[in-house]
Amino acid sequence: MKKRLLATVLSAVMAISMLSGCGGKSSGVEEITFMVWDDLNATEDLISKGYKDSIDRFNKDFEGKYHCTVVSTNLEEYYTKLNALVAAKETPDVFIVSPGPNLDDYVKPGVAAKLDQYLDADGGAWKKSFTSDAVFAGGTYDDGIYAIPLNIAAACVFYNTEMFADAGAEVPKTYDELLTACEKLKAKGYTPITISAGTAWCLSMVAGYLCDRNGLNLDDIKNHNTDWMDAKVINAGKQIQELSQYFQPTAAGDDNDIATAAFYNGQAAILIQGSWAIGQINGSCAEGFADKVGVFAFPAVSGSSADPNRVIAKSDSLAMSSTTKHPEAAIQLMKYFVDDTASKYTAEVGGKIPVTNVQYDEKVAPPELKYVMDVFKSANATFGFYNESLADTEAGSTFDNCFVEIFKGTAPEEALKPIQQYYEDNVWK
Repeated sequence: MKKRLLATVLSAVMAISMLSGCGGKSSGVEEITFMVWDDLNATEDLISKGYKDSIDRFNKDFEGKYHCTVVSTNLEEYYTKLNALVAAKETPDVFIVSPGPNLDDYVKPGVAAKLDQYLDADGGAWKKSFTSDAVFAGGTYDDGIYAIPLNIAAACVFYNTEMFADAGAEVPKTYDELLTACEKLKAKGYTPITISAGTAWCLSMVAGYLCDRNGLNLDDIKNHNTDWMDAKVINAGKQIQELSQYFQPTAAGDDNDIATAAFYNGQAAILIQGSWAIGQINGSCAEGFADKVGVFAFPAVSGSSADPNRVIAKSDSLAMSSTTKHPEAAIQLMKYFVDDTASKYTAEVGGKIPVTNVQYDEKVAPPELKYVMDVFKSANATFGFYNESLADTEAGSTFDNCFVEIFKGTAPEEALKPIQQYYEDNVWK
């Protein structure tokens, strides 16, 4: 599998300067850095607030011995700036990363460290604190484990129960029923769906679901048993265009934060998003809004033989730099992100599915978590975001861009040519 070289990006000079000269907060203190895709001091996202708490607890408990400094950026620029730091040999000691091709970009060139010796220490005590070995699947390679999962998120459909009731719309089980519900919502004066096409992966998530529900098997693409001009992909593209008539008028330019805010501000009836949105919704919405949020699985496509009980799932994970001068400090920090305090917070406040054996109070957790758990438990299988499941990160971004073009009105047969050409040039030859 070919991987792109990590590029030096001039726009990250400021971020690099934040790391330069970090030899220690004071004499004798081991200073480490952690890079994340949010401003932990300004965020309203409850999961991000939990990350800040983990760092604050770490700094307090190890005062005089270890200290962690946070390097922040936004999600859209995260990998660009992280890659610039790697190219400048200023890789953060610990950094957040998505499993799949994104993680590949740091494992294959040796940027990320193998973590088995730390997980297996003391009779494997740390590893045994996780629910199962399966949670490490996204960070496991032939020679070992390179990432620690923080939580599990499932991509679902969030909906405003009051708007649905007012419009006489029913929870859809099929794509055609989804269109019917959207038509009723629109007739009642509601914006049926809020989505970001300005942040391409948001639209791509819906495209991935539609490809899957139409019966596309990514292994068939990988093994060249079919290609990107498959009728299943073409049909998914046509359905994106059909569904887009129910998107908010500003979808093309709205980023993920704006699109999500439109849902929790009561401006749209449906948000198709990962369960990490629970943290955004409950961190920013008006009091009582969470009580009128329901969740359902992405619907089936009528006439398709595909299993409709498959759910997109992913986990944010932590990697450690292979060149860190303070591996013990870095590992201790990583442990704080998945200890009982952090894992209880993940469920009870953030609304994500914990990956450890922690006991948490379901009555305290956001109500949406139960609905997501119901969807997750009913799933026959999970699969990843398409842009994180293809041959490499460039293939993923090409897929994203193809479906943005489809959304803009280009015929699927024409818009899919770049991803078809990429696979012919880089994957299938």
